[in-house]
Amino acid sequence: MSIQAFGESDGVTIFEVTLRSKAGALAKIITLGGVLHDLVVPSAHGPQRVVLGLNSLDDYLKHSPHMGATAGRFANRIARGFFVLDGHGYHTPCNEGGKNALHGGGHGFGKRPWKLGTYDAASVTLTLHSPDGDAGYPGNLDVTLTYRMLEPATLEIEMHAVTDAPTLVNLAHHSYFNLDGGADSRDHDVLINAGFYTPVDAENIPTGEILTVAGNAFDFRAARPIRNAQEQRYDHNFVLAPMPDAPGGLVHAATLRSGKSGVIMQVHTTEPAVQLYDGAKVNCPVPGLDGTLYGAYAGICFEPQTYPDAPNRRHFPTAVVRPGSAYRQVTHYRFG
Repeated sequence: MSIQAFGESDGVTIFEVTLRSKAGALAKIITLGGVLHDLVVPSAHGPQRVVLGLNSLDDYLKHSPHMGATAGRFANRIARGFFVLDGHGYHTPCNEGGKNALHGGGHGFGKRPWKLGTYDAASVTLTLHSPDGDAGYPGNLDVTLTYRMLEPATLEIEMHAVTDAPTLVNLAHHSYFNLDGGADSRDHDVLINAGFYTPVDAENIPTGEILTVAGNAFDFRAARPIRNAQEQRYDHNFVLAPMPDAPGGLVHAATLRSGKSGVIMQVHTTEPAVQLYDGAKVNCPVPGLDGTLYGAYAGICFEPQTYPDAPNRRHFPTAVVRPGSAYRQVTHYRFG
C-alpha cells in the first residue's frame, strides 16, 4: 500500500492510494471523485489492465466522462431535475442538455475532492460531507467510501451514508471496463442476471414501464456480445433477479468476459438494479493509461444502483433515506 500526491484542485491536495493483493492485483484510487484510477489483475498472459483511466488530475477535471467515479447524491437521471419529497418540491441542476439531472447535477460527488480517511495495506476509506441544500438536495449528508482489495483478485466497494433530514441517496461506481485493452469492447461476452429492464424515452428517462427482456435485444440471461444485429445501444437499467439467501445480500448482477485475454469479471451487489452503459459516447481527446486513445465503445459500465428517476416513480424502489437509518451499498468486482 502506498500514498502519493496526484495534484491539486482549488487548493486541495488530491492523493493517489495504491492497494495490492498477494496474488498480484493492483488498484489505484484518487481522492478526486472517489475515482478508481487504475485496476490491474493477473491473467494467463500476465498482468492485465481492466479499466479505463487518465494520466493527470487536469485530464480528469477537463475530460473525464465520470471515468471510475463515484456518482451521487443521485446517480443516473432525474427527469427535469425535479422531485417531490414529503410534499416539498426540490430542484437539482439540469446538466444533461439543460433538460435532466445526471449523476447529481453538474458538480456531483464524482467531481469533488473527498477526504482521505483510514487506510491499511489492502483498503482505504474516503469521506465526503454534502451540506443541506447542496445541488438542491435537502439534508446534511455524510458519506464514506471504502475500497478493499480481497484475495485473490476482488475489488470490494462499500458505500455508506447518513443524513439529518429526509433526502435522496443513490450512489454508483462508474468505471469503464475493458478486459483485453482493445479499442472496442462490444465483442466482450456479457451476462446480466435480469429478466426485466426499464425502457427509456428519447432523453434516456424511464417511461415507468418494467418490461421483460425475453425475445428482444435486452436479453443477456445467456452470455453474448453487446454487438448485435439490431444495432441496439445500451444505457439502460436492468432489474436484478432477487436471491433472498445470497451471502451478505450480494446478488450476482453480471459477468463480463474477454475471449482475447481470457479474463472474466463477475459483478455482485446489494443493489436492486444495474445500469449497463456500452460507452457509445466516449470520445476522450487526451491519451489514457499506456497512451491509449479512448473512443466509442472503449469500455463498458456496470453501475449498481436503484432505478433511475426513482423519486418520480412510486412503483420503483425508493431512494429516500431518513434520519436514524442509513444508506449502504456493497459491490464486488471479482476477477478470474
